[in-house]
Amino acid sequence: MFDPGSLDLQALLAQAQAMQDQLEQAQAALASRTVTGTSGGDLVEATLTGTGELVGLVIKPEACDPEDTETLADLIVAAVRDANNQAMALAQATMPPMPELG
Repeated sequence: MFDPGSLDLQALLAQAQAMQDQLEQAQAALASRTVTGTSGGDLVEATLTGTGELVGLVIKPEACDPEDTETLADLIVAAVRDANNQAMALAQATMPPMPELG
């Protein structure tokens, strides 16, 4: 049977506070880092922060065809998706592991 008196609430609170501090530090580290995704053989380059905010987009002139804006749009989406995948991998590597519950 579960005995509530066996819990050390001070230790539990201290552990929760330490985990919150680690998460805040990891989030700050992610916000200060950037990743770059590309598409179309580097015709389009998207730069995101580690938290996923789009902060830069470079489109080379040869990617711009006024008769074919759909391809340019596809290249932009692909570059942003590539950068987003890198940002998610960076976040996963940076965030502290969650403790087992139970």
